[in-house]
Amino acid sequence: MTRSTGRLASRRIAALHAAVGAAQLNIGHRGARAYAPENSLPAFEKAARLGCQMVECDVHVSRDGQLVVHHDDDLRRCTDAAQRWPQAATHFISDHSLAEIQALDAGRWFTDELALAAPRRQAFLQSITAAERAAHISPADEAFYASGRVHVPSLDELLQLAEACGLLLNIEIKSLPRLYPGIAGAVMARVAHHGLAGRVLVSSFDHEQLLAVRVLDQGVATAVLAGERLARIGRYLALLDADAYHPGCYGGFDSLGFGSVAGEIDAAALAALVDEGLAVNVWTCNDPLQMRVLRDGGVSGIITDYPDRVAAVLAGTDSPSTV
Repeated sequence: MTRSTGRLASRRIAALHAAVGAAQLNIGHRGARAYAPENSLPAFEKAARLGCQMVECDVHVSRDGQLVVHHDDDLRRCTDAAQRWPQAATHFISDHSLAEIQALDAGRWFTDELALAAPRRQAFLQSITAAERAAHISPADEAFYASGRVHVPSLDELLQLAEACGLLLNIEIKSLPRLYPGIAGAVMARVAHHGLAGRVLVSSFDHEQLLAVRVLDQGVATAVLAGERLARIGRYLALLDADAYHPGCYGGFDSLGFGSVAGEIDAAALAALVDEGLAVNVWTCNDPLQMRVLRDGGVSGIITDYPDRVAAVLAGTDSPSTV
């Protein structure tokens, strides 16, 4: 039996859910990154087509002060920076201009990854099935990803796309280990410029950034990211005037207990959060069995690389077998 999600943590979170008419959100992790190059505009567009109400992105600051959508602070994993700049002293986003970064190829790495045998791919791509690949990555998609026309987007570009697609946006502020002075203010300025404060959730592992956001704007929802269990979560969120808790649920970031000796989620801890009225969006869940546990536990949202799997679980149309 599905547990009631109860009272959402705040009017700010309630407004986000009301905007898309969903009690539980399907949140695309860096877009639909199992089916398109992560944190690219095609990945976010695909997430919208696969049923996401919200997409999660990561933001860094370039050398010339522009907000760049990319997960790693180093550009080599998801672009051709190493090949394009063989003599560069570093490949950090903060050491290059937005124009330089956007001249890189941010798509070919993905098709190269798919060409590998499953065990040799990055972990999130190892479970993709032949049926999923055929359904969600067309030959035209693969050709486009390998064409050199996929670039690293700016936050402005993503805000425009989110508005056009009707998507809520979870902006994760990256500031550790590389510090970006003033990044919270820069993010909030762009959100305000696009008039999207009511459709944005700002999260960070650096909780000082959440305090900075709250000082700047009382209306934007914020979320505490954590890869470990926190004590007195409700009190901690209240201290930060934060609206949501984003716990990890896999590997070394599992703070819910999926990987425990018992092999079961700490249902009591999750129930306590839900009963306290906190919004709980769990990352990064790609296993349908775990998705069902989270759905029935009453989480507010599931952050995933496979939005089609979450869509099926939330709709109750998924197969009981694992992928």
